[in-house]
Amino acid sequence: MITNTRHYIETVLALYLKLPDTPNRHSRYDRRFAKQLCDRNVPLQILEAAFLLASARRLLRDPSYPQLNPIRSINYFLPVIKELLAQPPSPNYIQYLRSKLASHLSP
Repeated sequence: MITNTRHYIETVLALYLKLPDTPNRHSRYDRRFAKQLCDRNVPLQILEAAFLLASARRLLRDPSYPQLNPIRSINYFLPVIKELLAQPPSPNYIQYLRSKLASHLSP
């Protein structure tokens, strides 16, 4: 595995594990999926944005709705990744999401 690929995968996995409602450890399937994202040249900024946006949608939804199950895989974020690849968010919006979720993200 080349260094850039390794860095990409480790970054994706670290971002994923910081999110609320995700496992404490990644699976080999998460690692494989991160590699596939790297192979498809999905920008890390898009992945971080997708992680933040999907988490915000989960955390900030109407509390009267039934509770959602925990996230079990990075695959959960694929629809949001596709959404943001088609229409990337502004850097200001990503910063807004980071600040909105700061108290929910692991250090």
